[in-house]
Amino acid sequence: MPQATAPHLPDALSLAAATLPEVEALVAAATAAVKARVAGGGKVSARALDAEQSAAHGLAWLATYGQALAQLHAWAARLEAEGKLGEMERLILQIGFGEYLAQIAGGIPMSQNEVARLADLGQAWAPGDAAARLMAEGNTPAARARLVALMQDNHGRATFGASRLDDELEMIRDQFRRYADERVVPNAHGWHLRDELIPMEIIHELAEMGVFGLTIPEEFGGLGLSKASMVVVSEELSRGYIGVGSLGTRSEIAAELILCGGTEAQKAHWLPGLASGEILPTAVFTEPNTGSDLGSLRTRAVPEGDDWLVTGNKTWITHAARTHVMTLLARTDRPPAPSMPPSPPPA
Repeated sequence: MPQATAPHLPDALSLAAATLPEVEALVAAATAAVKARVAGGGKVSARALDAEQSAAHGLAWLATYGQALAQLHAWAARLEAEGKLGEMERLILQIGFGEYLAQIAGGIPMSQNEVARLADLGQAWAPGDAAARLMAEGNTPAARARLVALMQDNHGRATFGASRLDDELEMIRDQFRRYADERVVPNAHGWHLRDELIPMEIIHELAEMGVFGLTIPEEFGGLGLSKASMVVVSEELSRGYIGVGSLGTRSEIAAELILCGGTEAQKAHWLPGLASGEILPTAVFTEPNTGSDLGSLRTRAVPEGDDWLVTGNKTWITHAARTHVMTLLARTDRPPAPSMPPSPPPA
């Protein structure tokens, strides 16, 4: 009987490093090829982009995979430099590279019925030795089985593998993981089945924990923490229920917009209430038929005296029934004037 493939690639980190230039070159070539299809005179043609939307979509996925691999390698390289690249982290590295490289070569599944293939982007790829070895030996059944065994040993912890977050962020992670386990997980399925709004009791508790003011500056009543803190909190609450995990991001979006574009009076009025949870905001972005494709945004806002007249349709608005302030995304540029038909020739 043939021997089972060993789960570990001892040189996975160097193999990953050798593979990255190939992937970067592939993404660059695909970008140039798609650009040639959709742009003329240095400007993207909306009509050409619509005709080539499958290729553009595939390019976005390919570029995302390229960045994911680059960041996965960078994470592992930093851990190696710190002497913290353990067995679980090495397996995550080799399995991630093996799977993503195989998908790039064979077709990236963008949905259940849409696959991005290199040929559709005008590309062909003959993987080099490092990439070929990762594809053949990185994501094996033995490697996956060993990773699952390590994950089972890690049961009850917030993450699998070293996150490289600092102690403060890990403390925040643990706090919100415990909260999600105690207050969200036991109730989430019932809320979903009954199509209920998140109870105000939960929202008040999150407000007391500072969720709505995590990144708002202290001068406006927030905690003044990093964006990474919002990511960690959203991630841990979302483990319990995505509906709860998305609550803090509504305040994050509203506060960021006010901080970047609001007047001093608007900052003083809105930010303390957002930070405390007394003011619940919502993000009015998504539209019927276009979803969250901001390039296809149809809602318009035009000035009318001291106000704005908004026309359009929105859907999927978190907090819509409770909101005190809405951050509305709309076009303010005027639509192009309709072209006039040519004048008939004189009789």
